[in-house]
Amino acid sequence: MVDWLTADEWRAVALSLRVSLWAAVVGLPFGIFVAYALARWSFRGKALLNGIVHLPLILPPVVTGYLLLLTLGRTAPVGRFLDDWFGLVFAFRWTGAALAAGIMAFPLMVRAIRLAIEAVDPGLEDAARTLGAPGPVVFLTVTLPLILPGIVAGAILAFAKAMGEFGATITFVSNIPGQTQTIPSAIYSFLQVPGGDASALRLVAVSVTIAMAALLASEWLSKRIARRIGRA
Repeated sequence: MVDWLTADEWRAVALSLRVSLWAAVVGLPFGIFVAYALARWSFRGKALLNGIVHLPLILPPVVTGYLLLLTLGRTAPVGRFLDDWFGLVFAFRWTGAALAAGIMAFPLMVRAIRLAIEAVDPGLEDAARTLGAPGPVVFLTVTLPLILPGIVAGAILAFAKAMGEFGATITFVSNIPGQTQTIPSAIYSFLQVPGGDASALRLVAVSVTIAMAALLASEWLSKRIARRIGRA
């Protein structure tokens, strides 16, 4: 245990890391698929899909959290169905915190991956197809290696965004110490009690450190993308 953090503070940090990791990992396959669809495919409703993907960036986070509560709360139809048939409960659980954080971070992930895909010369993919390679093989052998730094950058940005998510998370899963209390929620709680400033400041330092490290890593990977495709 980090000796300059109290037990309560460390639990908040550990839960935030857990929530953010799951939010980034689970959202990554969907992010790659959506980013590829937006970058390479032409279909009816593409503008609508793009708007839906970026909607969490525009809506107040509390609205997103409330919509999740209306949809996936234990008394909501979808939430009750998932609980009865699959045993999945999101409201007021850490899994709900991961879901809310993942939704809020999803637009950043998609944007980073989409930019990486759009930077790849389509002629390289077309050349592989002319040699008889099917679409999935072209993606795995040509596109994926070129966009891998972008995928990693998108995952890192999503992880960092999930670490800092507050509004949607606290609305959907509340602020339960040891269960749903992430770093932002813990900071909020400490600021509401006398003498909690020191704890809040320590968690702020942890949050800033993680966020800065993620941004620096993302910037470095973005430059790698440019070098790999010869546009640096």
